[in-house]
Amino acid sequence: MVTSTSETSPRRHFYGSDPSQFADLHLPAGQRRPGTVVLIHGGWWGPHFGADHLDRVAADLAGRGWVTWNVEYRRLGLGGGYPATLEDGAAAIDHLATLADVDTERVVTVGHSAGGHLAAWAAGRTKLAAGAPGAEPVIEIAGVMSLAGVLDLSAAARENLGHGAAAELMGGDPGQLPERYAVADPLSRVPIPAAVRCVHAQADDRVPFAQSVTYVAAARGAGQDARLLEVDGDHFSVADASSPTWPAVIKELEELLGAA
Repeated sequence: MVTSTSETSPRRHFYGSDPSQFADLHLPAGQRRPGTVVLIHGGWWGPHFGADHLDRVAADLAGRGWVTWNVEYRRLGLGGGYPATLEDGAAAIDHLATLADVDTERVVTVGHSAGGHLAAWAAGRTKLAAGAPGAEPVIEIAGVMSLAGVLDLSAAARENLGHGAAAELMGGDPGQLPERYAVADPLSRVPIPAAVRCVHAQADDRVPFAQSVTYVAAARGAGQDARLLEVDGDHFSVADASSPTWPAVIKELEELLGAA
């Protein structure tokens, strides 16, 4: 059942001691659908965009009956970078296990832009070697919605996307730090034990459409459940609950979480 309202104010929870280590829990006011949605914002892992960029998306999803967890994390210039940003993404998701009355049996990550990188990476944590950032997850991810996501981190670094943001995140380029990229690059982690849906517009002038094309082709070639949904619009419309694209995003999310 779909509800039309959410609680008026989200509940903020801190999963660490840094001011950026928090997430806002949006609870439906009425009947809940099964599962929990984790939102991860973009902004090239930098300080100019925060979790508030997805506040309207969080409210929309909660209004449709989904418990929604809108994550902030340490970003570049604010204590972020490798491995801190990855560790925060992992810790924020695992913190769900400490919250009462939150369904952790089926958790789907939804990430926009650089947040799409973290959303897909988090779903592959079960394959990380012990000691790697984010290894040994408490919460396992059932599905991923990448909204114009950076899924080929090495290509992003080589192509200087976001004015060199990927190399800044990682502390260098793939040739200098191949072991780091092997851990952090979603493309290098396929296949992962989660269904991935990539929503991307050909007209995206921030994150190339090819990022999703390359990831889905590699994932499917490795036997993973992955699909690309090409949509109209631009880089930001795929993460805008008021855009004409949004119903297509909701349809894919319903499939990942199980329509109810």
